[in-house]
Amino acid sequence: MTEVYHALGLNMHQPLGNLIALHNSPERWEVKQILWSYDRPVRMLEGYEDIANLHLSFSGTLLKQLEDPAVRETFHDVVDIEDLLNSYHRSNIEFLGSGLYHSVYPLTPPSDWDAQTGWWLGLGQHLLGRDEFHGFWPPEMGFCMEMIPVLKRYGYKYVLVDCWYIKPKREMRWEELRYRPHIARYDGHEIIIVPRDRELSSAQQSGVDPGWFQHEVHEKTKWCDFPALVTTWTDGDNGGWFRTVHIQSGFWGYFYRAILDRYREGSLGFTPIHISDYLEMYPPHEEVEVYRGAWNTGHHWGGDFLQWSGSLIQKKGLEELWKCSDYYQKVKRMFDQRYYELNNPEEVRQFIIDGYDHLLIAETSCNFYWGSAWVHRAFNDLEKAYSLFDTAMSRMPPMQYQN
Repeated sequence: MTEVYHALGLNMHQPLGNLIALHNSPERWEVKQILWSYDRPVRMLEGYEDIANLHLSFSGTLLKQLEDPAVRETFHDVVDIEDLLNSYHRSNIEFLGSGLYHSVYPLTPPSDWDAQTGWWLGLGQHLLGRDEFHGFWPPEMGFCMEMIPVLKRYGYKYVLVDCWYIKPKREMRWEELRYRPHIARYDGHEIIIVPRDRELSSAQQSGVDPGWFQHEVHEKTKWCDFPALVTTWTDGDNGGWFRTVHIQSGFWGYFYRAILDRYREGSLGFTPIHISDYLEMYPPHEEVEVYRGAWNTGHHWGGDFLQWSGSLIQKKGLEELWKCSDYYQKVKRMFDQRYYELNNPEEVRQFIIDGYDHLLIAETSCNFYWGSAWVHRAFNDLEKAYSLFDTAMSRMPPMQYQN
């Protein structure tokens, strides 16, 4: 009988400053439900630690808020954030890395990918209590092959990719394509591709009966003649399914614990597993390519990125990101060339660092996700970035050219 494994993951994300903004809004009740959704995973795993192989990814913008003393003080009567994070340290949850400001990598300048990727690691190691992260969760599941060298540079072994975009290099049944990891190579670097089942993930997101899910996993994998890995991944803090205070009618009580109970009883038909454990037992061998694409959002299928780039103002905002990134590279090169000629080089360096931070914040996917409604936020940070870069340039003497 073919072995079937299930890897379940949840993505946790809030735009920068959103927790405080919600607290100061008429919908302040909403922020309590959001915070409880971060506090809930470890509590829901109590008594199931031996079989609950859960995965979580946290955006850098959320981690920055959970680290902020002002946020901790504001919500101390809702959730003890320090205790929450300490509980993650002690858990057996497999955390995946991500991007610092939750940018859609294929839509943003590749020269900024190092910062978005590397800066998340320090924050994640500190707050989530892990020395290393084996897997990478691309924000909005935005992936392209050009990302592979960057991810490998920061120690990632595997990356989650939506199953719709995987292109085999040999004839392959759809079960093979969707339910086993593969290898992808780019520019001399390789990484493991873990397919996310889109349809089952959509069900996980919107609310799903455990019996239906059990049946669907069986039907989808019944012709597999290899150890199958079914991977489902969704947001874990959006919608009443995850936020409800009535645990028994939501994701954790109605679905997740029911799945674990059935596994413990021996009636589930598949085994919950951590992706890293599956890969250790069954290393992939087949090579594939991956088309550019993101996950499905509402009525957008993700392959054309129209959710983030469909309107005129979205296109203009993305264009300005690239221009500002080019300007940053110019300012940084000038600084490196003139460093020893500057009266106060560290002051100039700080202007550049602060400006670059605003540029990276402008790249946040949420600035573009809501049609044209939030793009002004990207422009606001780009203006601050340009101002700081201009100030840095004004403190540097012009280049002297000799014939």
